[in-house]
Amino acid sequence: MSRRFNTAGPCVPAKHYMIPALERLPQGPGLVGQQAYFVVHAPRQTGKTTALRALARELTAQGRYAALYFSCEVGATAGEDYGAASRDILTQIRFNAEDHLPPELRPPAWPVESDASLLQGALRAWARACPRPLVLFFDEIDALRGQSLVNVLRQLRAGFPERENRDFPWSVALCGLRDVRDYKAASGGDPSRLGTSSPFNIKLESLRLGDFTAEEVAELYGQHTADTGQRFAPGAVEYAYELTGGQPWLVNALAREVVEKPQVPGDKMITSGHLEDAKERLILARATHLDSLAARLAEPRVQRILSPVIGGDLLPLDPYNDDLSYVRDLGLIDVNAPVRVANPIYREVIVRVLSASVQESVTANPRSFVRPDNSFDFPKVLTEFAEWWIENGEFLSKGGFYHEVAPQLILMGYLQRVVNGGGSIAREYAVGAGRVDLTIRWPYTTPGGTRDVQREAIEIKTWRATKADPLHQGLKQLDRYLDRLQLDTGTLAVFDQRPSAAAIDERTAITETVSPGGRVITLLRG
Repeated sequence: MSRRFNTAGPCVPAKHYMIPALERLPQGPGLVGQQAYFVVHAPRQTGKTTALRALARELTAQGRYAALYFSCEVGATAGEDYGAASRDILTQIRFNAEDHLPPELRPPAWPVESDASLLQGALRAWARACPRPLVLFFDEIDALRGQSLVNVLRQLRAGFPERENRDFPWSVALCGLRDVRDYKAASGGDPSRLGTSSPFNIKLESLRLGDFTAEEVAELYGQHTADTGQRFAPGAVEYAYELTGGQPWLVNALAREVVEKPQVPGDKMITSGHLEDAKERLILARATHLDSLAARLAEPRVQRILSPVIGGDLLPLDPYNDDLSYVRDLGLIDVNAPVRVANPIYREVIVRVLSASVQESVTANPRSFVRPDNSFDFPKVLTEFAEWWIENGEFLSKGGFYHEVAPQLILMGYLQRVVNGGGSIAREYAVGAGRVDLTIRWPYTTPGGTRDVQREAIEIKTWRATKADPLHQGLKQLDRYLDRLQLDTGTLAVFDQRPSAAAIDERTAITETVSPGGRVITLLRG
């Protein structure tokens, strides 16, 4: 059976291209050897289940431990009924033990206990009966909610001292989307307090499963080349890493979109252009992975972090900022400073989701902005946007939940609507500079058959209360952006968000000005 790029469920070495699972969690065996109770967390679809299952198999196969992986997701439907949650988890443990452990290592009949100590009593009986030290991986632990989660954690904590005499599991890993500090929010506690990891203050380490490195992406794609002979063009693998930031699901989905969907023939190289087209299809298809992230954008905790990031403002990487830790654990932002969206694909998804209502409200026909020679009539776009902004800007700015960056989202949504189908938009959030940079790319063929790519650069800034007019700073920043793009001219959009701003119809205008670098710049004020 030929291997393929996997985007659904755990990876299987015989079926899927994959980075060796144990290489992704190298600290695991050492922590088990220390009798540690620890936490493994990572965003969804990064390979946690694959790594944990492999670690459990390896530990058991070595003959020293009885290690078992299982999911707590079955207990999610129990809600606050912690007895029912414990019974669901114990049922899952028994099923998985029958599938993955030899008979002598499987649990005995569970003892009769009260609901409050059901899990503790069962694990104690199993640890005492098992001829090897017992190692358990509780995956999807944060699927439990309220008192069900608190009860499970408390029972593990109560049994923790007994492990020294082999009267309780030797080592336990709690695995989920979030770090242990966020379990309090899931259990109904105060999510703003990070001073303690209670109710699981026995954890020795908290491990975060990272994204693929550039070398691992090359290794994964190289497996496809080795199996099929199909090569990646120079720069293509590097471009895949740039687009995905190494996020494992995105790395696999991007390649799968190229080799399986509109299949690139095996005798042809996969180019950066193929990957760019695949990226756009993934975004438009709104696959489950991307949809699950998009659903988080309405959460206040996420909004408080992403709003300044979208606006280009600097946000300190404070490890004790609960909102920041939460959004980072979701995988939406990079783990390193400065605070920024994790990768270009997520960046694009975020803006398109947040500006979707704007796109739907734009009635202009995109084809009306195509000139007879098939080039893009960008001056006409700006003129019609200014008229549309006067009519709709105030209403849309006040109606959205990302109101602090509403002008940026509104302009980007309008441009996305009129560019859609013929061109593309590349976005950069200039972190710490208070601006958003956009480049419109419009490939076209003239009636005479000449091919060209038109590029238009736009910088968006806002004028807020207590701040000076950002015009001069914006022109200097735009000069640097145009230098990088090697363009002679561009557009600066400045939106006045001060309470003292003039009426929208009085302040909205399109003029020309000259940048410090001597370029003629189109200035849109709104």
